[in-house]
Amino acid sequence: MVNLILVLGDQLSDNLSALRAGDRDSDVVVMAEVADEASYVKHHPKKIAFLFAAMRKFAERLSNDGWTVDYARFEEGETSICGALLAAAERHGADRVIATEPGEWRLIEALTHCPVQVEQRPDDRFIASHKDFESWAKGRKALRMEYFYRDMRRKTGLMMEGEDPAGGQWNYDHDNRKPAPGTVDYSGPMRFTPDDTVQEVLDLVRERFADNFGDLDDFWFATDRGQARQHLAHWVKNGLPQFGDYQDAMLDDNRFLYHGIVGLYINAGLLDPMEVCQAVEAAWQAGDAPINAAEGFIRQIIGWREYVRGIYFVEGPDYTSRNGLKHTRDLPAVYWGGPTFMHCMKRSVEQTREEAYAHHIQRLMVTGNFALLAGVDPAQVHEWYLAVYADAYEWVEAPNVIGMSQFADGGIIASKPYVSSGNYIHKMSDYCGACSYSVGKKTGEGACPFNLLYWHFMDRHRKIFEGNPRIGRIYANWDRMDADKRATIIAEGDDILARLDAGKPV
Repeated sequence: MVNLILVLGDQLSDNLSALRAGDRDSDVVVMAEVADEASYVKHHPKKIAFLFAAMRKFAERLSNDGWTVDYARFEEGETSICGALLAAAERHGADRVIATEPGEWRLIEALTHCPVQVEQRPDDRFIASHKDFESWAKGRKALRMEYFYRDMRRKTGLMMEGEDPAGGQWNYDHDNRKPAPGTVDYSGPMRFTPDDTVQEVLDLVRERFADNFGDLDDFWFATDRGQARQHLAHWVKNGLPQFGDYQDAMLDDNRFLYHGIVGLYINAGLLDPMEVCQAVEAAWQAGDAPINAAEGFIRQIIGWREYVRGIYFVEGPDYTSRNGLKHTRDLPAVYWGGPTFMHCMKRSVEQTREEAYAHHIQRLMVTGNFALLAGVDPAQVHEWYLAVYADAYEWVEAPNVIGMSQFADGGIIASKPYVSSGNYIHKMSDYCGACSYSVGKKTGEGACPFNLLYWHFMDRHRKIFEGNPRIGRIYANWDRMDADKRATIIAEGDDILARLDAGKPV
């Protein structure tokens, strides 16, 4: 009997559970570039090109390895994954599909109700299974990542000395908050010249997705496992040693600093999370990277990445509709490249448009911070982040945005909202020096919008946050201000929000 083995675009892994369950001699691998997956949000053109090119190369790799591969290209007009499976089942006389569970509820639901029978197997490329995370979360009053991360360290043995963490500490985050350096002595991620396969995809995407936000020029991503491994080795040797120190820093003229840029490769399946962490651990063990850099990176992978996936599945399909602060403002035009006088926003959005990438502080403390302070509908913020970044899939993006960035889940992930005035951006970047606003001005002409909107946000949500032990003390500073100053801040904050509502640049 012929089985169909479904491989999705973010499952480009040799060790995929569905492939392990198949038989090369009799089963058929099905892969498809379908309209639904390419357009359920208006994905960045570079993300579409990356995935289509990587899928085509992975399909060729499977074929060379002895698999029969039924591959539907986008030009063939297949609409949905289930449609592709039904057509393939008719072609090959199959009545059963073996799949690895997708990473989002939308696709899980679609496969559950597919016209052909689909067996969804666990995605065991993750360290923590659904059952593991549910067991950890059960009975806890707060699902804080730090304690989950320690369990993952114990489970994997990464940077452990017996039962104790290497160096005697679980977390070296306090060493990883240095402001932007004067110079960066790392050339950035490896850049790969498009080969024939990639160029063919770029031509397709340029023709079919010309209206999507994002530039397709200067495409440099790795699109197969060999290239991704080359990039990993390059970064571990040259970028990792100073990654920890400057992972929160931002520079006007350097988009990558010392960041790994491996998330899109791990999330698509070209790199395995454990092989990446083991490469980082080996560099630390060899004395080629300091402990704060190695621990800080490994925490992001086996701690945060695994944790947010657990939250996504524990919280269920309605997670993306959470709106705990009842924010309703439309996403401002600046997020789509509209004019702005705020240099940090301009540069972060420009980088996003051109690279399909921005690092976590740009996402959290610039674009995310502004959306939260302005009271933007978190569903719109979520859809924007899902659309514009090459590493974004709902399981990882939604908890980061709905929970961490927008505090829309009521505090499940974050114990306080991640909001700040302009001072944080000034401390961690050189953006403010080229801005039309003055980061030192709190009110009046030229006052930084982050300064005004910070207090506006805190004032309008006082009932929610006044009792929060991590942020409630802020209100003592607010109350000590002169009443006229508080009134001026609220009035000027109202004016900024009114300008956003009117579609005027801020």
